[in-house]
Amino acid sequence: MRTSIPGKAALQPGARRSSRGAGAGAGAGAAALLAAAGLLLTAVPAQAAAAPATAPPADVVPGAETETPSLVEGIRETADPKASPADAARKHLDAREGRYRISDARRDLAPLQTVRRGAEETVRLQQKHRGIPVFGGQYVVRMETGDGKRFVTGTSGKYFTGLKTGTEATVSEETAVRRAVAATAARLADKRLAKADAPRKGERRTERAAALTGTARGLVVIPRGEGILARQVTVRGTDTATGEPVLQQVFIDARAGFPVLQFSGIKTMTDRAEAKGRAAAAAAPGEGADDPAPKEFPGVKGQGERLDGARTELELTRTPSGDRFLMNDFSRMWGSSQNALSTWDARDRDVSEVAGAWPSGLGEFAHPSPEFGKEATESGAVDAHWAAGRVYDYFKDRHGRDSLDGQGMAVNSLVGVTDFGFGYVNAFWDGQKMVYGSGDEDFKPLSADLDVVGHEMTHGIVDNSADLVYAGQSGALNEAVADYFGNAIDLAASGMSMDHPDAGLIGEDLCRAAAPRDCAFRDLNDGASTSKNFLGVAFGTDNGGVHLNSTIFSGALWDMREDLGGALADKIVYKALTEYMTPLDGFTDGRNAVLAAARDLGVAGKRLGVVKRSFNAHGIVPGWENALGVDTDRLLGRLNIAGTGAQAGGGRWVVSQSNDDGSEPYTVWAGRTDGRGHPKLMSPNDGRYHVMPATDGKTVVWAAYGAAGIDILSRPAAGGPTKRLYTTDTDVSGLRVENGTVVFETFGLFGDRHVGYLRPGDRKPTWADGGGWTVLTALPSIRNGKIAYAKLYPEGGDYKLGVEILDPKSGKKILAEQLDDPWTLGQTGLNSTHAFWLTDENVQDDGQMSIRRSGVDGKDTVDISPERKPRALFPDDLTVSETAVTVSSTSPALEWSNEALSKLWQLTTDGSRQERVSCNRGEQISPAAVSGRQVVWLDGTTGWTDLVTRERPAGRCG
Repeated sequence: MRTSIPGKAALQPGARRSSRGAGAGAGAGAAALLAAAGLLLTAVPAQAAAAPATAPPADVVPGAETETPSLVEGIRETADPKASPADAARKHLDAREGRYRISDARRDLAPLQTVRRGAEETVRLQQKHRGIPVFGGQYVVRMETGDGKRFVTGTSGKYFTGLKTGTEATVSEETAVRRAVAATAARLADKRLAKADAPRKGERRTERAAALTGTARGLVVIPRGEGILARQVTVRGTDTATGEPVLQQVFIDARAGFPVLQFSGIKTMTDRAEAKGRAAAAAAPGEGADDPAPKEFPGVKGQGERLDGARTELELTRTPSGDRFLMNDFSRMWGSSQNALSTWDARDRDVSEVAGAWPSGLGEFAHPSPEFGKEATESGAVDAHWAAGRVYDYFKDRHGRDSLDGQGMAVNSLVGVTDFGFGYVNAFWDGQKMVYGSGDEDFKPLSADLDVVGHEMTHGIVDNSADLVYAGQSGALNEAVADYFGNAIDLAASGMSMDHPDAGLIGEDLCRAAAPRDCAFRDLNDGASTSKNFLGVAFGTDNGGVHLNSTIFSGALWDMREDLGGALADKIVYKALTEYMTPLDGFTDGRNAVLAAARDLGVAGKRLGVVKRSFNAHGIVPGWENALGVDTDRLLGRLNIAGTGAQAGGGRWVVSQSNDDGSEPYTVWAGRTDGRGHPKLMSPNDGRYHVMPATDGKTVVWAAYGAAGIDILSRPAAGGPTKRLYTTDTDVSGLRVENGTVVFETFGLFGDRHVGYLRPGDRKPTWADGGGWTVLTALPSIRNGKIAYAKLYPEGGDYKLGVEILDPKSGKKILAEQLDDPWTLGQTGLNSTHAFWLTDENVQDDGQMSIRRSGVDGKDTVDISPERKPRALFPDDLTVSETAVTVSSTSPALEWSNEALSKLWQLTTDGSRQERVSCNRGEQISPAAVSGRQVVWLDGTTGWTDLVTRERPAGRCG
């Protein structure tokens, strides 16, 4: 499932950058990449690793910008045999502070999990900073026991040595929740105003707010630089425009109240859009449900037919009354936890009801006899129940793992979920259960392919082992491992050989009529590599590329499996996942984990060379991020921001930025669009987040997020005092300025959006729509003293959308002529003669939009790029100059390619010519017109989001 809002990111001028340690080593590239995307993900103050007091063992991989090694191998050092595993592990770390640079392991590392496998013990420890959990900070200690002795054999993970931040929050939980919900609502809005945003008849503001709810999860330290103290908030609910479920993790800076990190908590099978009783209590099964497990084994054998026509045996239970048989399989875990593998009938449930929550009144699939019939087959229930057993058996028999958590947890599969009553072509793990979509006319129910079931259940195993953060490179590792095991299990069941052309396909058995390759979600044999295929995107797109980039790593694993054979390769990958990887690992960390696991299993010589060669072939080598090239001029590099963009005007650009490790609150910088001179700091470095900047070349304006509220500030571009123009407690976006008049949009907790403007000397804004609840305005632009914006207003018992043009001097408003009754409007833009905007006429289409133009008098409306023409664009942002219109546009028809990402297209103002602005690989967002054909924008190609420019379009891009 695709998150629809592009995220944004930033940089830091050389004067304020931390100097990066020359010996950052394997994983430094991953730190840079993920920090750039707005997450962190291993950046700590850049200090070269100090020489240890005693000589370290030979096999040590230095940490990425931390003094603690990311991997230690080749040791066999005695540990306390009488202590608990966690205490023995921490004593080992404390006794070797010179190696690990952990000053007090008992104080700063809390026991998280201990897994015993024969004589082996794997201890996971959670880092805390002054008692506050560190996001993604985990360290693993591996030990062996026997004959009354215990030895440490290795360590790995991420312990952040540079954390110094205080732990006193000045932003309250209430404020953090409010801003997290508002930020999620703004993210879902995706630079659009739609009829679905209209208040329903009789709807109250509080009822609209109930569509999204936030729950405070406590304080965490995000390990960027010296650390960012944040309040974690989980936002749940439904996207009112699409009906898709929302389960968003939002991290609010605990001192300034700005959302410094956001990503989805739903782990989906694919980010592609849709191709076309017993749990009545609030608690989910296995977590406090009313019915206790029976004391006597209740198993009954049954049968059913899978969607491929095969008859299969099913493990069932009988109700106490004896009149029904339920899809509950107690047979596999009866001797351990007495939990069950259960398959639940969710055919009457919408996907928004089941994501991250357990719907009341849900019942297991049931039948009057143990011979399940057509309904259970066509819904995918037979396949789901059979496949869950096969996946469980694989991990138990091959790896000794008892269920997803290794301790016999209940396995719950919901089958037949729909989307607004229509087919749903996706599947996901939401942290407690598997959810399988109903399929549609082209796709069978998602449980009909064993590799899909294996994929989703493996997500549960990842969550209960390495817990790879589902964003950026660590999220791509999460997806890669899920694909790897899902496909390995499927091949074993089907008997297909690894050298078959379709062996690497995921989801290929879901086709109702098409050839397998035509509907497969991914191909592990697609040959993807970092140098040719890595796509730099922000976290608003596919959670930072978790699906888009996954086959780079899964392809390396699959090559290794082809050469080493399934039995050995599967052991290596499982050991790497459960004993070496930690939450923030990137591609290079993953490579090191797999190599270390292989050595641990006795792989050496030519066979170890096979493992190395597999990663080399896919470009997963230290420093791979540095080889990505661009066709643009960089104005400001390595932007470490999220949730804010760039603007330009009067020959100047403005953008927000953090420092090089992303630890500092954002500041606003300005520079010349011709690249001359040096960037200039415009905002104070006062601990607030200074975002959404805009300029007309004479004045710079921006919003400053602080604990007490959000200020709109301004300062002369040439320098001078900073003025506070307005203070609000609602989100601010869309800032623009011209000749001292500032226009902006506020986005409230209740979905209310209003465009306001401040003229020179105004103490409070004038609201274009009066500021009420029934009329919404959004997406403003300003030029030659006029303001344009999208407007949603009641008319004739319904709601209408239109673009309104306002003259602040006279107060006159003109609704531009419409060519139809649009369902959605996008960003507006103005030049001296015309107004431009994006419009979508058909809610049922696939997202193509028209680029529309009218005179500034609202007349002579035409489409310069109609949405119903061949190869129409899918734009989500717009900016204009006197001679050109530039839009950022995705291409869903090319879902798994570079072209699927947001790219910039430029048209002449009459639409007679259309060209690509840049041929860069990676995401291109937040375009801002300079003059003529020059544009500046945020570009993710290098993995660090950079502010770049081109003076003219690049052309067709091959």
